[in-house]
Amino acid sequence: MAWRGLAAEFLQVPAVTRAYTVACVLTTAAVQLDLLSPFQLYFNPHLVFRKFQVWRLLTNFLFFGPLGFSFFFNMLFVFRYCRMLEEGSFRGRTADFVFMFLFGGVLMILLGFLGSLFFLGQALTAMLVYVWSRRSPQVRVNFFGLLTFQAPFLPWALMGFSLLLGNSILVDLLGIAVGHIYYFLEDVFPNQPGGKRLLLTPGFLKLLLDAPEEDPNYLPLPEEQPGPLQQ
Repeated sequence: MAWRGLAAEFLQVPAVTRAYTVACVLTTAAVQLDLLSPFQLYFNPHLVFRKFQVWRLLTNFLFFGPLGFSFFFNMLFVFRYCRMLEEGSFRGRTADFVFMFLFGGVLMILLGFLGSLFFLGQALTAMLVYVWSRRSPQVRVNFFGLLTFQAPFLPWALMGFSLLLGNSILVDLLGIAVGHIYYFLEDVFPNQPGGKRLLLTPGFLKLLLDAPEEDPNYLPLPEEQPGPLQQ
């Protein structure tokens, strides 16, 4: 019964958060069981474009290292802030949320190539945290019971904690930078004099992922209207 309750609770999680979290956990489990090697997952431009191992464009975002404190720390932040974004500012806008992932992923790969970064899942986490924090500036965050501060300071606290875990801060800085670019183009620039939205979600994503909007000019047929049917 407990498993049924957990499964039912997990199914209440929004689709994108659920899919990304499961993909990360399954990828790490496959590496832990020696079904996959990290060498099959990391981003390598030569192998992607010369050997056509295009899956590396995705898998480098799914592996957070071996099971351990660092992995669970990252999964906690991925699940929490991805879910809060999807249930908050992206509620009912699944296509826009997926497009944010695509925009951030492409930009991270381009910039990560210049910095010789091979796994970018932590950068994606930093981007999610940054966008949420800028859209929730008045929220006070309790950081593991140690510190309490306003939400915009959270990405920097996360970077500092990552440094304590022995991770490179370049990955976190990359995620923060990409998150800021997205936030500026999506939330700041369109509200400036002469500004406009530059990040437009492709129509096919909206068609695939968003519920169709009701036509305000639609007049229901008599049999679709409430009340007794007039013959």
